[in-house]
Amino acid sequence: MTLPVGFLVELDRHTRIVDGGRALVGGFPTRLIRLTPRAQRLFTGRTLRVRDAASSLLADRLLDLGMANPVVASLPPPTDPRCTVVVPVRDRPRQLARLLGSVGGNHPVIVVDDASRHPKAVAAVAAEHGATLVALTTNIGPAGARNAGLRLVTTPFVVFADSDIVLAPDTVPTLLRHFADPAVAMAVPRITGLPSPAPTWVERYENARSSLDLGAHPAGVRPGSPVSWASTACVVARVDALKEGFDERMRVGEDVDLCWRLIEQGRRLRYEPTAEAAHEHRARLDDWLLRKAVYGTGAQPLAERHPRFIAPVVFAPWSVALLTALLAQRRWSVPVAGAVLVGVTLRIGRKMDGIQHPHRLAARLTAHGALAALAQTSALFNRHWWPLTVVGCVASRRVRRAATVAALADIALEYRRDQARLDPVRYGVARRLDDLAYGAGVWLSAVKGRSTAALRPRVTR
Repeated sequence: MTLPVGFLVELDRHTRIVDGGRALVGGFPTRLIRLTPRAQRLFTGRTLRVRDAASSLLADRLLDLGMANPVVASLPPPTDPRCTVVVPVRDRPRQLARLLGSVGGNHPVIVVDDASRHPKAVAAVAAEHGATLVALTTNIGPAGARNAGLRLVTTPFVVFADSDIVLAPDTVPTLLRHFADPAVAMAVPRITGLPSPAPTWVERYENARSSLDLGAHPAGVRPGSPVSWASTACVVARVDALKEGFDERMRVGEDVDLCWRLIEQGRRLRYEPTAEAAHEHRARLDDWLLRKAVYGTGAQPLAERHPRFIAPVVFAPWSVALLTALLAQRRWSVPVAGAVLVGVTLRIGRKMDGIQHPHRLAARLTAHGALAALAQTSALFNRHWWPLTVVGCVASRRVRRAATVAALADIALEYRRDQARLDPVRYGVARRLDDLAYGAGVWLSAVKGRSTAALRPRVTR
């Protein structure tokens, strides 16, 4: 599959143009690409437009590596943009009416009632908005409900939208533009918080730090990148790419599983933050904590299906040496850590032979790698391994120091980045409760599955 003429891509914000335009550094994992003089001439600043086979090949390669993203506003809509909206729901007639009102009458809608306790209320809302109703007699979960609707879709595209979602008028049209790339199987919008007249502190935290909000920057969805998965709370997909549908055995994590199966099949998934869908976040503390824990229970089933992708953190060998030295908290820790960083910088610099100022660039890349390793270690302490952290704090003063630094640094850095409309104290409490609930779910799934696969870090070059 090749990109069409006129397709425009822009280098990702993490991609650097180096050596006077003769090379690019970026992607996930980070790599160096040297550009021929002909390839250099294809760029206009940080953008590249497909004009011929050579430019199509280069743009395609940059998309595959995560070094560039499509400029969605410049892409044409599909020649056949027809799509059907599939809504899985169980009760929630008020939310369903709100969603169907935002869909409008431009698309056929299939409402799949997943054995509601009060089915008449759901049927009345579906009838009022002219939607086709599929009433299931047994509750089979969101994966099965979506599949039941998908089997009735006759349009080229399908929109899955949960009942607690509200679509903006341009959400679906914007996402459909991504299918100008024939390799794209799914496109997802940014999930923002639905405005509330009197939001609770839990809602305000979710508005800044929702698990469904994947950030302000466009990206390809791929394991090991900043956007490693995407929620199907709202998604547009090619119907012919979803032949196997969702895994109906999974009550949670079925969206992650679908994403990763499509990626393993060589398909692309795009995250597009200029398209937004609003989500009604949970407002009560108990509901919110339970949902976070439920998210965590999906870890072990995903580990069984995708062992290469599920590791909570991924370290390079030199990162392990660096972290071991720092966590030892001995007199020799800083000198040894410094020696590791110098060695890595020199090794990377040698690989960049021929580039202007190779060791300056190598030092920058090494610093970024060290910060990423420290951030992942903080996540282990606070989130995935917190039961071990608690035991370690009881037994060791060094663990207590490391855990305290990790918790406070995480709150300080994330609070500044998230710009939450919440005071630092309540933000910090919510941040730690978020991690505790999710981590508890991960451990529960590990115990139930009698496997530590979802808890084991991965070390890779």
